[in-house]
Amino acid sequence: MKRLPIQSSGRLDYFYDLPGTVPGTLSVSNIHASPQLSLIDYNETQAIQTVLASPRECLEYLDTESVSWLNVQGLGDINMLQQMGDVFQLHPLVLEDIVNVPQRPKVERYGNQLVIITHVVTFLPSGQGFASEQVSFVLGDNYLLTVQQNSVHDHFAPIRTRIQQAKGTIRRMGADYLAYTLLDAIVDGFFPVLEAYGEQLEILEDEVMLHPSQKTLQNIYHLKRDLSNLRHLIWLQRDTLASLLRDKDTFISRDLEIYVRDCYDHAIQLLDIVQSYREACAGLMEIYLSVMSNRMNEVMKTLTVISTIFIPLTFIAGIYGMNFNTAASPLNMPELNWYWGYPSAWLVMVLIAGGLVYFFWKRGWFEKSL
Repeated sequence: MKRLPIQSSGRLDYFYDLPGTVPGTLSVSNIHASPQLSLIDYNETQAIQTVLASPRECLEYLDTESVSWLNVQGLGDINMLQQMGDVFQLHPLVLEDIVNVPQRPKVERYGNQLVIITHVVTFLPSGQGFASEQVSFVLGDNYLLTVQQNSVHDHFAPIRTRIQQAKGTIRRMGADYLAYTLLDAIVDGFFPVLEAYGEQLEILEDEVMLHPSQKTLQNIYHLKRDLSNLRHLIWLQRDTLASLLRDKDTFISRDLEIYVRDCYDHAIQLLDIVQSYREACAGLMEIYLSVMSNRMNEVMKTLTVISTIFIPLTFIAGIYGMNFNTAASPLNMPELNWYWGYPSAWLVMVLIAGGLVYFFWKRGWFEKSL
């Protein structure tokens, strides 16, 4: 099945199947790498971390009282993904949402499993914007399955370190606390991205005021578009966390609600930041247009000054360039026979030009025009 992108509100591409496709059909793109499986099984006293060759190898850990976390990076092997669905008894529609990326962030409940679809973002260097990657959660009794779209970036390495070193309370809590910890890491990952965009915004502010150009306007537009995309993603992340708080169930313990609420507050902070950045971008566009309009006014004022000075000079030169015959009539420019006629014409034109320059200078027109 071919992956077909759909444009959502002009911001994000979502996956959809061809009309008439059987529900639960998996579509794996060739661009995805082969899945890499890593498992951490831990309790309060110990933590075991291992790399698996297939999802079936984690069956021996799922029956224990400890918390088992299987992380899958990459979606390039459909057979391994189907095997993962068999091991964790995933509903075909759940497996479809995990494999057919990207999907809209959401929270769904399937029997004794809680499914969370979310997105993690990474800032790209050299002004290329940001990259969004889908991360899927399947939370069950004493286990958590996470599936990352790509195998290039491991966004959960700090969490593994915390488990191995027994930092905080994560080893004393259940699988729901682990799911919260990962969600919190994903939400907090938006802050460095927004910080990078804030630095770009400061650079553009200086550029708009000092050296605005057509490239500046393009950079402002691209920045505003990226911020709109980020706002859309953060909004969906906030709705996902709100759903976890609103719909009470056995997957999220009562003691964990305060932590999820804190993560929800972080999402609200992100929305405030990105909204302020978007307003700043709109202000930069208005400043850019104002600066360019002022530049055009200065150019027009300069041309007006030059034209005003040369108009009377052109008038005088035009009159004395007609060359009438003074012998035919004394009314035909007697000045043509004057001994000082030519210097006098120059003197008059210089006085007129000098007088106009002095007049414009007294009015303050030369402060920025010339």
